[in-house]
Amino acid sequence: MKKEISTRYRRQVIMPEIGPEGQERLQAATVFLGGLGGLGSIIACYLVAAGIGNLRIVDRDRVEESNLNRQILHWTDDIGGFKSHSAEKKLQKLNPECNITAFVEEIREDTVDDLVGNASVIVDGMDNLESRKVLNRASLKMGIPYVFGGVEGFNGMVSTFVPGETPCLECLFPFPASSEKKELGIIGPVAGFVASLQAMETLKIVLGLSGLLAGRLLHIQGAHMKFHEIAMEKNPDCGICGPDAKRN
Repeated sequence: MKKEISTRYRRQVIMPEIGPEGQERLQAATVFLGGLGGLGSIIACYLVAAGIGNLRIVDRDRVEESNLNRQILHWTDDIGGFKSHSAEKKLQKLNPECNITAFVEEIREDTVDDLVGNASVIVDGMDNLESRKVLNRASLKMGIPYVFGGVEGFNGMVSTFVPGETPCLECLFPFPASSEKKELGIIGPVAGFVASLQAMETLKIVLGLSGLLAGRLLHIQGAHMKFHEIAMEKNPDCGICGPDAKRN
């Protein structure tokens, strides 16, 4: 017997691209989200609001006052607590129909497989290239799409990497991740815009819709409201997705 679809999803169920069958796909899906900061806060809210049935969220950091200009899942009373706990509490209130699994953990080569679990999409809400490269390698090893987003100042980037079909993150950023910890400026709406696009890409993947930013990098210049689409090609010498690549 099919579970009745909640009226909370009515405005998207009436869309021909979704319908009851699409909503059932969303409710059956499991999505992994790494990072619960400026990007992850908005991504998580939209995925849960849309009815993603199972969301696995990971962040090892605690809430700081300087986070609050953009990380809308965390409020003044949450300062000092873990972001994963703060996010889980808010998301469960936003939609009790969703199963939220929260981890206070660092995303590393030796932890990422267990953290991703049975997810069918990896979504990147991270703030450093090293962790993103870990997610990229996990995406390739598990054969599941990876939705990338990055922000700095008024600028942002979004793309979707599909194993076996598109370039990978390493093709785009082949250089080693810097060990220097530099604090970057960021205005909240830029994170919100990029994260919204990432959430939309994720929902399209789950729904099996076309039109993904696959093989395309969308670059956003918020200060001038300019949008540039850059076609990406696989690097035949890529050590991660190339023909001679060695992955764990």
